[in-house]
Amino acid sequence: MSITSGTLIRRPRLLIADDHALLREAFQKLLEADCDIVGSVADGRSLVTLAPKVNPDVILLDIAMPLLNGVDAALQLKRAMPLVKLIVLTVNEDPDLATEALRIGASGYLLKSCAAMELFDAIRTVLQGKRYITPLMTKNMMQSFIHSPHRESAKDLTLRQREVLQLLTEGCSMKEVAAIMNITPRTVAFHKYRMMEEFRLKTSAELIQFAMRRGFTTGSACPCP
Repeated sequence: MSITSGTLIRRPRLLIADDHALLREAFQKLLEADCDIVGSVADGRSLVTLAPKVNPDVILLDIAMPLLNGVDAALQLKRAMPLVKLIVLTVNEDPDLATEALRIGASGYLLKSCAAMELFDAIRTVLQGKRYITPLMTKNMMQSFIHSPHRESAKDLTLRQREVLQLLTEGCSMKEVAAIMNITPRTVAFHKYRMMEEFRLKTSAELIQFAMRRGFTTGSACPCP
């Protein structure tokens, strides 16, 4: 069934963000018959930069991307482009993470194990102004909300702190973080030690462990030489 069937009268503009090149190419081949693919990026920071320039209707994005994770990229995108539809497409089945993604403005949440038809359905649904959550997640998300409506997690950090924390966790030095974020090393140090103070962490190793427990790592190395 075509994505553009029914009430949709034109081909949607689609931007793909995933750090795996093979997956980006696979999604593009799968969707290019029904969508205009306006871009493809491998990290969250490139996504935030490119999206306003190509003006997509829908963005498919992974959670675990280097430089800037999908949740924080989504937060920035919804502030800059409130009308864009965001569909998280991930292997992460954490219901808390799915709830957080929807809370900050994502319109859909899918697992990469889904069938192609479900992806088509999700794109069509969000373009109609509705939300799409894979049935594989809805039960766990409801239980998570009932039993743990408040997380100690990323909501306790500012967006800038979260960006710094992810880059440090990926192995960047404070100087490298400063270069990537276009801020001073002094500012990076301020954010780092403010986080350690707030969460009563004594060493950099404890800060990294704190970040990994809360999903602030993609497994990717810092891109700086």
